Amino acid sequence: MNNSLATALAAMLESLWRWFIGATAGASIIGTATWADVLVAATFLALALLGTIVTALVVRRCASASIDDTRARDSLRHVARALGKPLHVLIWASGLYFAATPFAALADPHGRVGSIQALSGLIFDLALFFIVFWLALRLTRVLDDRLMVWAANSANRMDDFILPLIGRSLRIAVPVSGVILALPLLHLPARFDSVTGKITSILLIASLASILLQAVHIGARSILAGQDVQAADNLRARKIHTQVGIISKVIDVAIVLLAVASILMLFEEVRRFGASLLASAGIAGIILGMAAQKTIANLLAGFQIALAQPIREDDVLIVEGEWGRVEEITLTYVVVRIWDERRLVLPLSYFIEKPFQNWTRRSADRLGSVYLWVDYAFPVEEGRKVLKSIIEGNPLWDGRFWNLVVSDASERTMQLRVLATAKDASTEWDLRCDIREKFIAFIRDRHPESLPQVRLQSSVLSRAATLA
Repeated sequence: MNNSLATALAAMLESLWRWFIGATAGASIIGTATWADVLVAATFLALALLGTIVTALVVRRCASASIDDTRARDSLRHVARALGKPLHVLIWASGLYFAATPFAALADPHGRVGSIQALSGLIFDLALFFIVFWLALRLTRVLDDRLMVWAANSANRMDDFILPLIGRSLRIAVPVSGVILALPLLHLPARFDSVTGKITSILLIASLASILLQAVHIGARSILAGQDVQAADNLRARKIHTQVGIISKVIDVAIVLLAVASILMLFEEVRRFGASLLASAGIAGIILGMAAQKTIANLLAGFQIALAQPIREDDVLIVEGEWGRVEEITLTYVVVRIWDERRLVLPLSYFIEKPFQNWTRRSADRLGSVYLWVDYAFPVEEGRKVLKSIIEGNPLWDGRFWNLVVSDASERTMQLRVLATAKDASTEWDLRCDIREKFIAFIRDRHPESLPQVRLQSSVLSRAATLA
């Protein structure tokens, strides 16, 4: 098109030049063909400028369109903004290319116009491809954002999985497809066919693995969306969080291992190495089994914990003599957050092989106890009445149960045991401290003689006075 237009404009300009100066075409300082080339270049630049103006007006009109449907209006605005810059670059790249093409002969006095045009055509093809590729990336990002909004506003639980997965898959598939489609444009020699084939296969395997990983993560998030661990009754939520967390990590590792193995099998050297390993599979299996014994044990323990669930996320444990909560469960270890913000890291196999206390295995409810030693003169019935007002007026008590009994006695004092229930371990600890503080204050203020004390018989006192 460019050459045809240049030829037509050159012929027209040559006729006009002869009519204007009455001379031959070569009488001008600047030849007619050169003026035609300038006119063609100016025409294409003017068309590019006009296209840019029209595109800007259309994009601005679409971005400010007044549509009753809010969702459609927002989608149109985002699409228009995504199209703006790539279209401007595309128009100007095309205009500059077509404008510069007539000057290829002037830039090559040795007559290698064909090679210059081929090189410029290759550069233009690549530039055009990358611009379209950029446009596709921006559109897929907008589509991903719109699908996320749609999924957030949808009441269907499947939309929380399918719509985000479509958006993320497009954001992965578009770049990979772009690279694969760009390779033929390079016109590489035939000796590079094997390299490009391996690159294409690696990109396809990596993109498929990425899409599967995204599917696992999106599926895990959609399952956990309605499970609030911070709720008062969070036993089911913690169970699901633990199962989904461990199983998703195992699937992630399996996907990555399969992807890496598939990529390595593309190379002949690796396949030969694999065949030699299979030939000595017995010895290699024994060596690998002994070396990876702990790792395999932890992986199997992870499956057991995911299914049987002796521990769950946010469980309260007494382990290694420490009180803490399960903060994180990975494929190989468990992180327990101790009450003083320390972290205790234990292998998964520990919770299969060794005993530990789980205070929230079935329920988070707790029965707390407070022990006090008082003198035999302490009025227990009055203590029960005071304790009733202390416990039943305390917001930390869950209203299920409390009592006060004499649980032990020695030659000097008797032991009081106070029991009170709370909704969880942290609340139970605070409730015990509050009961202990207020009950001791009651004994000190109302019955100081009932505090633990040492008695001496009168005979002992008189003998001591005589000796003195």
